[in-house]
Parts: sequence; C-alpha cells; structure tokens
Amino acid sequence: MPAELAGLRVDQALARMFPEHSRNRLAGWLRSGRAMLDARTVEAKHKVWGGERVSLAPEPGPEQTAHAPEAIPLAVVHEDADIVVIDKPAGLVVHPGSGNWDGTLLNALLHRVPAASALPRAGIVHRLDKDTSGLLVVAKTLAAQTALVRQLQARTVKRQYLALVHGAVERDGSVSAPIGRHPTARTRMAVTSRGKPATTHYRVLRRFAHATLLECTLETGRTHQIRVHLASIGHPLVGDPVYRGRRSPTAGALARFARQALHAARLAFAHPRTGERLEWESAAPADFAELLAELD
Repeated sequence: MPAELAGLRVDQALARMFPEHSRNRLAGWLRSGRAMLDARTVEAKHKVWGGERVSLAPEPGPEQTAHAPEAIPLAVVHEDADIVVIDKPAGLVVHPGSGNWDGTLLNALLHRVPAASALPRAGIVHRLDKDTSGLLVVAKTLAAQTALVRQLQARTVKRQYLALVHGAVERDGSVSAPIGRHPTARTRMAVTSRGKPATTHYRVLRRFAHATLLECTLETGRTHQIRVHLASIGHPLVGDPVYRGRRSPTAGALARFARQALHAARLAFAHPRTGERLEWESAAPADFAELLAELD
C-alpha cells in the first residue's frame, strides 16, 4: 500500500490504486475476500497505514461473461446450414449491453448454435429494438454473414413493419432524413444534419379514431429509424416511451399499450449460398392484435 494513502479507508485507497474498478465493486470484493490486506480480510471502513501488502483477485464483471450460452427458447421459422430466421418476441434484447448483459438473443443463439461463438456478434447482422417484435435473420457461417451484410449494404434485403402511430396519417409517403445521435440525450437518436442518410416509406393500412396503422418499408437500417422518422412528421409510435412526445393519450387502449407498437412483419433476401429469393411473414403478436381489435 503506497505511503501517501495512509489514513484513508481501505475502499478509498483501493479505488485510487485500481481506478478501472468502481468503489462499490472493490467494497464487494473486500467482503468476499477477493481483496485483502496482508493476506487477511478487512472491512471497507478499515484505515490503512501504508506499506500493507495488497492482494486483489478481480471477479469477472458482467461484460466479461456476456457471451455465455443460455437455454432461452426461440421461435425459429426457418433454419438450415447457413442461416436461422427468428420471430423475436417483444422484450427480448438482441445483443448484450449496458443493463442487459445476459438473457439476450445472442446468448440464446450461442446455446443453439455453439459454432456461432467464432463469428462476429455470433452471426447477428441486423437488430430489432428490445420492445419491437418480429423477424430477423442470423448467419451461422462467416460466408453467410458476409453475404447478408453485403445485401444489407446494397439495400436488397426487404424489411416491412407494422407500425401503429398516433394521429390521422392522411396519405402514403416517405421520410428521407439523416439520423444520428441526439446532441444532448445520448441514449436517443434524432433527425440531424450530422447523421447518416436514412429513408423510410410508409403506406396507410387502416385508420382509427385517434391512430393509424402503417406498413413501413426500410431502405436503410439506422438505429430507431422508424421511431425517429415517424415522430419527426408528428406521428410517433403508440407506446413509445422515448419518442412519443406530447401525443400520448392519458387514457384508453392507446395509453395502456406497454411497448412501442412496432412489429417486423416481413423479411426477404437472397439465400447467402444458393441465391434463391426467400421471404417470410409474421402475424402481429397477441398484444398488438388485441390492441387493433379494441380500436375497431
């Protein structure tokens, strides 16, 4: 223990010695015996004198164990030697990240396809938000992953979504506006001149008293693209906690819907090995279908 740290609590001293670890984490290691002074356990409030021998055996954080296989059921609509197409339920995170280090689609894939551990992102080539349901494809080989990424870049992968938005959308249309990180709220995206080009086409399917059901087709695949684009034209998604703005109702079926009303309903692309054009459809899940029925 450096002499200049004499007089500090041991958790404070360790935090200065090992700034890559949080003080709370270090205090936990003191309690569990992973951090010791002179080969003995001490409480976090113990004062140091300087000159003590520090031993630290860090416990892997959740980010280090995020890519562990987990036996999570998946709704598989197609699988062969090259790809697996999944109908993702709302609430399932696709890739581990801050606050969601386990229980993700990636963890489930690694259990179902152990060889995916050798692939970047376990073969995931595109994502759906946690609370968006519907279809996505995952590669099982590096060649398939490369081919699918090239199709996404060439915009030949067809992705259509059902989106229920607030307000009356008068006619079909498109939104072409660049999307990038929000300048002040870093967890959000926004239409910004410094963003990447993005285009969303939408078609009116049904109108209700205070909402409109749209079919949205993506040309690009920016983060939160449909949510940001539709909010930018004054029609945020029903149930969207981030981009709904002031249009959210205070009562009724629209207010009770607990997630953004967005479902990836159609997916089409060329098979990465055979070149055959494949297409799948997914009906709206029960919560979405029940909301539409209640609005009729």
